[in-house]
Amino acid sequence: MRILHTSDWHLGRSFHRESLLEGQAAFVDHLVETVRAEQVEVVAVAGDVYDRALPPVDAVALFDEALRRIVDTGARVIMISGNHDSARRLGVAATLLDRAGVHLRTDPDRAWEPVVVGDTAFYGIPYLEPELVRGPWQLAERSHTAAVSHAMERIRRDRAAHRHAVVLAHAFVVGGEASDSERDISVGGVAHVPLSAFDGVDYVALGHLHGRQRMSATVRYSGSPLAYSFSETRQLKGSWLVEVGGRAEFVTAPVPRPVGRLRGDLDDLLTSPRHTPYEDHWLQVVLTDPVRPRSAMDRLRARFPHTLALAFEPSGAAPAAPLRRLHGRPEAEVALDFVREVRGEPAGDDEERLLRQAIEASRIKEATA
Repeated sequence: MRILHTSDWHLGRSFHRESLLEGQAAFVDHLVETVRAEQVEVVAVAGDVYDRALPPVDAVALFDEALRRIVDTGARVIMISGNHDSARRLGVAATLLDRAGVHLRTDPDRAWEPVVVGDTAFYGIPYLEPELVRGPWQLAERSHTAAVSHAMERIRRDRAAHRHAVVLAHAFVVGGEASDSERDISVGGVAHVPLSAFDGVDYVALGHLHGRQRMSATVRYSGSPLAYSFSETRQLKGSWLVEVGGRAEFVTAPVPRPVGRLRGDLDDLLTSPRHTPYEDHWLQVVLTDPVRPRSAMDRLRARFPHTLALAFEPSGAAPAAPLRRLHGRPEAEVALDFVREVRGEPAGDDEERLLRQAIEASRIKEATA
């Protein structure tokens, strides 16, 4: 049995206001090609299909296209909802889609209801919000561990009737390495689930963390198909190709535009040839100039047109003089102090004149309103 383990598509997500739909469409192309070339029988999608509960229409269209193309290869799709998805919306028409070979597991009470393909039973544990299942499942505590453990106990009872068992789950397993782009799912500090909770099955396809991770020989995160934060700069993106009961190999996905981080003074960043490889990257830049350069973003984008985030961490700069009291001081003086504070040097004559004109215009408008 060959399965392709993927997760965290986050269809509809943007990256610092840049649309990722084109890159996500390229990933779908790659996924379908891999399914066909590797004769994959089951595509396991471990949650966070969409980036939000109400996805944009173009994201829904891409999702629809992805399902149709995967099923056209002859493969089955088994999919769970993640913490970003609306379980109710994603799971609509689930019983009808079962007949087409698309198996949506978004209802917690169906987690131990297997999808049987050949001699393998697939169980889908959607993201479990502890507060929602604690009462119906009569859990002793409000935690992700209690919720997942209950689902796995029911699964282990059923899996005895099957030769092989695969579990899809969307959770934060103890020891996993997080990225900046994942939404916090902690509930009173009890977000993490122990690895031992997943004992007793042949393979566990995890979703939620965006970096590929091997938690054990049989428990893995596939990670997201694209980088969704600059903390994922060094992550390799793709999917796990798994032989149930056997080996697993990572299949790398295409990178529509790499992400990177640069740090240094502005003149060096604009002139040094060692930064040439980053000219086509989406960039996060930290400037270390002692004084904040003027028009820094515009100047950076002349060389690095895809600079998206800019921060300032002056090196060797003397501490800025403390701001004077605000009460009773003229607005222009307060505004000019603010410019000096954030820039590290006073406003120029033209800037001071513009600030004073804006303050005066505001005062006139308020007086005549």
